[in-house]
Amino acid sequence: MKFDPKAHRKSIQTSIGTSTIYHLPSLDRHGLGDVSRLPYSIRVLLESALRNNDGFRVTDDDVEKLLTWSPETAGSTEIAFKPARVILQDFTGVPAIVDLAALRSAMQRMGKDYRKINPQVPCDLVIDHSVQVDYFGTGDASAKNVEREFERNLERYQFLKWGQRAFDNFRVVPPATGIVHQVNLEYLARGVFRTERDGEFVAFPDSLVGTDSHTTMINGLGILGWGVGGIEAEAVMLGEPIYMVMPHVIGFKLLGELREGITATDLVLTVTEILRAKGVVGKFVEYFGPGFASMSLPDRATLANMAPEYGATMGFSPVDEETLRYYQLSGRDEAQVELIGTYTKEQGLFFSPDAPEPTYSDVVELDLADVEPSLAGPRRPQDRIPMRVLRDKFEALLTTPVRDGGFGLSAQDKSKNVAVAGDGEISHGAVVIAAITSCTNTSNPSVLIAAGLLAKNAVEKDLQVKDHVKTSLAPGSPVVTEYLEASGLQRYLDQLGFNTVGYGCTTCIGNSGPLPEPVANAIGEGDLVATSVLSGNRNFEGRVHALVRGNFLASPPLVVAYALAGSVAVDLTSEPLGKDKDGKDVFLADIWPSNEEVQGVIAEVIRAEVFEKRYRNVFKGSGEWNDIAVTGSDLYEWNDKSTYIQEPAFFKNLGDEPGATAPIVGARVLALLGDSVTTDHISPAGAIAQDSPAGRYLVDHGVEPRDFNSYGSRRGNHEVMVRGTFGNIRLRNRLVPGSEGPWTVFFPDHKETTIYDASLEYQKAGGTPLIVLAGKEYGTGSSRDWAAKGTTLLGVRAVIAQSYERIHRSNLLGMGVLPLQFKDGDSVDSLGLKGDETFDIGGLGDDLEPGQTIPITATSPDGAKKEFEATLRIDTPVEVEYYRNGGILQTVLRRLASS
Repeated sequence: MKFDPKAHRKSIQTSIGTSTIYHLPSLDRHGLGDVSRLPYSIRVLLESALRNNDGFRVTDDDVEKLLTWSPETAGSTEIAFKPARVILQDFTGVPAIVDLAALRSAMQRMGKDYRKINPQVPCDLVIDHSVQVDYFGTGDASAKNVEREFERNLERYQFLKWGQRAFDNFRVVPPATGIVHQVNLEYLARGVFRTERDGEFVAFPDSLVGTDSHTTMINGLGILGWGVGGIEAEAVMLGEPIYMVMPHVIGFKLLGELREGITATDLVLTVTEILRAKGVVGKFVEYFGPGFASMSLPDRATLANMAPEYGATMGFSPVDEETLRYYQLSGRDEAQVELIGTYTKEQGLFFSPDAPEPTYSDVVELDLADVEPSLAGPRRPQDRIPMRVLRDKFEALLTTPVRDGGFGLSAQDKSKNVAVAGDGEISHGAVVIAAITSCTNTSNPSVLIAAGLLAKNAVEKDLQVKDHVKTSLAPGSPVVTEYLEASGLQRYLDQLGFNTVGYGCTTCIGNSGPLPEPVANAIGEGDLVATSVLSGNRNFEGRVHALVRGNFLASPPLVVAYALAGSVAVDLTSEPLGKDKDGKDVFLADIWPSNEEVQGVIAEVIRAEVFEKRYRNVFKGSGEWNDIAVTGSDLYEWNDKSTYIQEPAFFKNLGDEPGATAPIVGARVLALLGDSVTTDHISPAGAIAQDSPAGRYLVDHGVEPRDFNSYGSRRGNHEVMVRGTFGNIRLRNRLVPGSEGPWTVFFPDHKETTIYDASLEYQKAGGTPLIVLAGKEYGTGSSRDWAAKGTTLLGVRAVIAQSYERIHRSNLLGMGVLPLQFKDGDSVDSLGLKGDETFDIGGLGDDLEPGQTIPITATSPDGAKKEFEATLRIDTPVEVEYYRNGGILQTVLRRLASS
């Protein structure tokens, strides 16, 4: 079928002026298909394909596939998608800009025009991941944390300011402005782009990819966007489409309404549980129904934010009247809001309750009245626990074996561990971190106002947070501070220790800072199962704090409540939080605010002028930011002595043409892993231990331990990052039974050592290729590009797993690591693999095809051979090209060098 984009153009008129659009309904009128039956998210993909159809990167075939989308064709064919923009945060953004700078250096070495290496689409980077909670519980905590942030990160910030000057289409939102996803929601999102092309203005939907998996929060605004690896994002920045399997779309029908006292967090934890059980990895989820129509925009954004936790690519809410109200409420220009409304209605992208229900791959229903107060934990966000049973569940988990999700204590250990912390005693279940943090909830006024009202009621009842609890409030943007202060609620949060500690991602990404020494000592001395309660989206092992073994996601008001209780080993439905000034028991129900109270405060304090005030000078930054001096060179001047920014090895000694693909012969197993190994287990994250390979490297380079900073802050230095890959303290490598941490066995010597040191030994032994064996859901979690970059730098040539999380599979391939999948029914255990074998992986010649079967032979030390087959998880022809070139960026570099 032929599609001439010019035949489907139409003009619309708004107060901004005349705009040309690529008109989806005209496809219907030309008898080419029925757009109205398509899910709204597929319609956005279709518009992009129609508008960008150049017969090369995006073709008629892409348009036809999307126009004829159905549950039968979804999941089995490839499409191209060109997002309108890219968004980065600094942890993942710094290495992306390092790679662009390195590509410029590589182009110069090739004698080519290095200025071709430049973002071709708008790109924003928000610095939000570097602030840590070193100071808390005081009025000056935020200022002190920011001061410490600049001390730690000056070199990184100099680099980012250089990038802002050196690259076109690249803006940096300075530190202390807010969380990337909330800044995106409240300010950066345009809804509809209007750009000049060939002498006319063309309007088209806002869409994006981001280097943070929670980029999906923007789906709440009806904007197509999701998290990708930094490698994919860089390719999009350089003008490449994303090649993806055309997704299934699961319709999620919301009915009824939430009961009194139920929060958006309770809802999203319930949805996460339902959809993880359903199985939506690699699929779009699209919300609809009467319950959706009555839902506030921030509640929709909360649902969208958690899409990575329920496994979906996106959690999409189409544009409707509530969307337009939010644009107005958040201070967007009236003419822009008019354009968004006119455009989406003209294109059939506007949802109304009486519109025909689209065709979905499947439909899930939830009656909102069934949602109850909930938490999730202690290790996975999909493991929802109703608040009413948390105490009993936690008590049971204490003696449940680790392999079954528990903590593995003996009956004696469960009862004996009580230790002194400060002026009191703590035991198993003690809440040592209570953090209102993360983009999941700090974008939502309903739960933040509820937390403030609960704090007010608690203070008036003379309740206090327990001494052993480290409290913090990290708002998503200064807008939150504005309305909490205007409502008078911030002072009550302050009185309970929930002072603002900074504007950025803190506890949810491991930037929780140190525990007070008496608390840390008590946990260690008693070997206690200490806990955190946080309003975040991630609670994987070792993520929040190295000493905290149980982490529970909860709404902001419940975070405050458990800080008052001081333990998760209590039943807040029946046990008191404490006593009031008269000695009477105070229960959670006594201080929980009503929905009417919450909505009353919201109506009073949230106004457009608040957003306008806070975002007026969003790119200007503080005095500390503006005082940073940078060079004006278009080429970055690499400093060999830097411990933050180094030119990566990926593009050095790169030939003009790719080499031939060849079988992998004589490979050794570097890690033998189980199910649900996350990117937190793989990618370096959190604090850098002094006795770790990365810590020793920093000490050798003159860095004092107090200045180590975090792995995330040093993502621009591959020497640090490769030493921390597979370094998580909770990683369980079955090659070293019973161990936790970065341990492996070097073969054939059977020597126990760190994974990094083993990789060095294998390199010295003639460059032995390495592989990783894993179970189900390998790479679950954040879109950490270093989980793939570190893997390849360790010498890993292939991963063989039972299944993959979408982003990590793509990242592995983008770095030239071969992703293979065991055939259904096969696993490490069923095949009898021990990990001490050598592996030969065949079928990797120049005739490589997506999804082909790959023969593998595992040879035991005694010479016995096991032959089995795996599926090649290179899913598209374009990915074959990436693999042949050694990665996606190598492909782009060679293409630009030859143009």
